[in-house]
Amino acid sequence: MASDNESDAELDENYYTFLNLPRDATAEQINTAYRKQSRIYHPDKHQDPESKKKAEMMFNRTKRAYEVLSDPHQRAIYDSVGEKGLKTEGWEIVHRTRTPAEIREEYERLAQAAAERRLQQRTNPRGNITINVNATEIFTPYDDSEMPRVEIGSMSIAQSIEAPITRKDMIVMSGNLYSSNGTGNGGFMIAGRRLLNKGWLEVCLGAGNGFLLGLKGGRTLTSKVTVNGGTNMNFQENGVIPAVFSTLAVQLDKHTIGSLTLNAGPQSSMTTQVDHSNDQHAISTSFVLGTPHIYFSMSYTRKMLDNEMKLKLAAKVGTFGFLGEYGVEKKVSKYSSLIATVSIGVPSGVILKLKIIRSNQSYVFPIHLSDEIVPAAVFYASVTPIIAWFFVKKAIMDPMEADRKNIEVERSKRQNEQRLVAKKLEAMAAIHLMQSTYNRILNEEQGRQGLVIKRAIYGCTSEDDAQFKPEASHDVTIPIQCLVRDSVLQLYDSSKSDLPGFFDPSLGDDKILRIEYTYKDVPKTINIKDNEPVRLPV
Repeated sequence: MASDNESDAELDENYYTFLNLPRDATAEQINTAYRKQSRIYHPDKHQDPESKKKAEMMFNRTKRAYEVLSDPHQRAIYDSVGEKGLKTEGWEIVHRTRTPAEIREEYERLAQAAAERRLQQRTNPRGNITINVNATEIFTPYDDSEMPRVEIGSMSIAQSIEAPITRKDMIVMSGNLYSSNGTGNGGFMIAGRRLLNKGWLEVCLGAGNGFLLGLKGGRTLTSKVTVNGGTNMNFQENGVIPAVFSTLAVQLDKHTIGSLTLNAGPQSSMTTQVDHSNDQHAISTSFVLGTPHIYFSMSYTRKMLDNEMKLKLAAKVGTFGFLGEYGVEKKVSKYSSLIATVSIGVPSGVILKLKIIRSNQSYVFPIHLSDEIVPAAVFYASVTPIIAWFFVKKAIMDPMEADRKNIEVERSKRQNEQRLVAKKLEAMAAIHLMQSTYNRILNEEQGRQGLVIKRAIYGCTSEDDAQFKPEASHDVTIPIQCLVRDSVLQLYDSSKSDLPGFFDPSLGDDKILRIEYTYKDVPKTINIKDNEPVRLPV
């Protein structure tokens, strides 16, 4: 894991910004930008040995950026995953005639294959802990003279690990424990799984509530149809209890899957389900016909990707009664999520369910607030998680996130220390080589009363944004003036630190670009955020 984190902290080259191009730049724009920078950095245009050496360094960067962006094959890879995609093993098997979409799909396949190889080197633990809390006396007390009791009604623990043996064979071991009102039970199961051509096969043995012997399997029939099924034999004191189950799934369209599931055993049922999901929402409907209940259910999930949040509504109605749910899921870190759901139904009453997910581990806390639909229980079940979330976020999570960010910044600084020094030297070399171009453009703009850059500073400012910190900023007047073309300056939505003549003076901190300029002899000043696009004159 450490190595993965370190690789994520490495600085990546932004070829678009280096050539001052938008990400949707046309071939003509790329050629124009390349020719413009080549006139500045080509070694043949500099006679002094020191200048020629600096020019070779800058021209090689310019050439590399042009080679990647002008080649649709490499550009599709770079647009998908950046520089690391160009270094990924396996691209030699990709035909250059493939479309950019096909190339992106190929990268995803190679990345998935690499992830699977890493998975083969370690176990994949999964676990669940569920603690059911009975708090019904808070809203429907048995005795008003006594303090309401909150009890743990039951608890269950389940854990499993996957142990790869070969690239096709795997051992899965799982166990579970359940306790309620002083009694409990548990079980253990071991399974051997083998990947087959377009399918898989699994044999399992278990012990707990009698000896269990099972056989499962699945196969992809066509590109849109898959089938899974199996059988279990549960050997108990009063005889053998068989069970058979099977699922047929069909890809109805790009975002929709339909399935039919049959279960034959102690509780037989037939389930028809349709799931539709895209980047904005997910809808699921199912109809279950079986014993002991028949019911219809529907759920809707609104995905708010920008806020890393999901809102969910669900309803279920059948012979058991009815149940309505609403809730929210919030991603709080790369591997962790919090979920709060309120269930209202008959005969279940009001239940607040809190769930914490950390990687493949989940912790579930269903809190039974009332046996009947009590308005006060519904209100507090809805409001309490919101208040608790804001308190935890402000008092615990925000300080932890700030500390984590500081640690990441320091680690990134250490890891990229040599590269940052090289980028600074490169920026100084670029400014040196730009001098003649700067003088020419400046004279042209002054002659036409066009866009004249009086002063440009890039870096970190004090808290009131009035002054730049000397140790965390540098002068970029020459690079900015050299980007002016026909009295127009166009910068795009990416970090300015990747522009020629720029470097990052304070990695991980917020920076701005302040430009003092005149246009038609009218002086103006503008502050631009690091990733903010701008077009001057305004």
